[in-house]
Amino acid sequence: MHKKISWALALLLAGCQMTQPDSSSNTTEPTNSPSETAKTTTTTPVSVEPAVAEPKALTPQQQEDVWKRIAMQLKMPTPDHAKVDYYRQWYIKHPSHLKTVSQRAQPFLYLITEEIEKRGLPLELALLPVVESSFDAFAYSHGSAAGLWQFVPATGKAFGLEQTYWYDGRRDVTASTTAALDFLTQLNKRFDGNWHHAIAAYNSGGGRVNSAIRKNKKLNKPTDFFSLDLPKETSSYVPKLLALADVLANQEKYGLNIPAIPNQPALQLIDPEEQLDLAIAAKYAGISVKELQGYNPAYNQWATAPSGPQSLLLPIASVEQFQEELEKNRGKGMRLVRYKVQSGDSLSVIAQKHQTTTKVIQKANGLRNNNIRAGQYLLVPTSTKNDDIYALSASNRLAKTQSTSRGNYKITHKVASGDSLWSIAKANKVSHQSLAKWNGMGPRDTLRIGQEIVIWKDQSNGAIIRTVFYSVRSGDTVSGIAHKFNVRTNDVVKWNSLEKQRYLKPGQKLKLYVDVTKTSA
Repeated sequence: MHKKISWALALLLAGCQMTQPDSSSNTTEPTNSPSETAKTTTTTPVSVEPAVAEPKALTPQQQEDVWKRIAMQLKMPTPDHAKVDYYRQWYIKHPSHLKTVSQRAQPFLYLITEEIEKRGLPLELALLPVVESSFDAFAYSHGSAAGLWQFVPATGKAFGLEQTYWYDGRRDVTASTTAALDFLTQLNKRFDGNWHHAIAAYNSGGGRVNSAIRKNKKLNKPTDFFSLDLPKETSSYVPKLLALADVLANQEKYGLNIPAIPNQPALQLIDPEEQLDLAIAAKYAGISVKELQGYNPAYNQWATAPSGPQSLLLPIASVEQFQEELEKNRGKGMRLVRYKVQSGDSLSVIAQKHQTTTKVIQKANGLRNNNIRAGQYLLVPTSTKNDDIYALSASNRLAKTQSTSRGNYKITHKVASGDSLWSIAKANKVSHQSLAKWNGMGPRDTLRIGQEIVIWKDQSNGAIIRTVFYSVRSGDTVSGIAHKFNVRTNDVVKWNSLEKQRYLKPGQKLKLYVDVTKTSA
């Protein structure tokens, strides 16, 4: 028994000696071939780290910044051209401009980018509002162009943008974006897919670009954009856009930091399906009237349009509250004033008093024509707040720069037959260009009878102007009243639209703009 155990132990010890490695050998590099090592040594298991997959590149739509989303999809090459370089350097040297643009674009850039992507159009087009209007939704040019995309009245109407007392579709961000992309698509097709030509035509008209192309063909000259003989503004228009695209795509290279815009919707379009006072709509949404008007710059007055459009762009966070309040208060979005018709009243006079239109009063009262009688009661839709609460209404916007200018005062002129901007300007000793600007018009725009024109007068000569309401007495004449208050007879007529009125009526109210330093009346 003991012999068997001893023999087994000896064999076990011998086996241990056979597998003991040589202490002098290199343990990091095997000296034998792989097959020999397998036969003569035991292997130690090696732990293998799992391969780490490289992070997947984010798509343009997955970026956190809309500017980055656009930059990743730019397709138009940047040509080596002096004008492109000039505007590139301008953008680089004026970083504050792009910061301002980014701030203005923040609510709108995402929805514009989405629409361009849906159509499969070049993302350079998302930058056109920067070139056109610096992303100012209230921008207005002396050529009568308005809105982010700077539509002139005729082109706006051709692409379905209504322009009424209540609403100007050229400033409606969603409607004008649709119209602009429709127009650009049409121009691109006209110029056989040449986007440089199409964009140039957006600025100066397809006919002008076509003419320049035909001219070069006749002279056997190249017909690319940079070879065409175009107006100065148009010849700079495309280079501005291409330079901007290059700067956007290479911010770090040029040492710029354009403020990011979150790549997510900021606003949602809601149709309340009824006319709303903007002050009431803002209350429903829990935001200020000015903020609401900033998102919805198309509404000229204190309410949405009576017969539409009535849709509102609202901050995403406000939509639920707005819809809840709207449903709880259906039909209460406008204030109705019960008005007793006075002798001498007309629907247009009543509408003017309440900052509304004849059609609105007709609709509110089921009137088929303009016939009304003294003593009759009418329901007149009117604003719930003072005019200055609607800070961005058309009249307040146009008056803003003037009202803050020391020494100026405002008068209004009601357009009569034969009036023009030039004749009104001449009669009031102001430039017709300034008159057009004050009223959101182009210098060559036509006027309509009954339209109210704002005129700003300078009182920097020491005059102190006050608005006086004078009640006509028996025996009063226009010339007598003018003499009494040391104003011109013609001015009294214009201030009160008395051109067609032969006689004054006792009790009639006249508005006068009186220099109190020159009268003791």
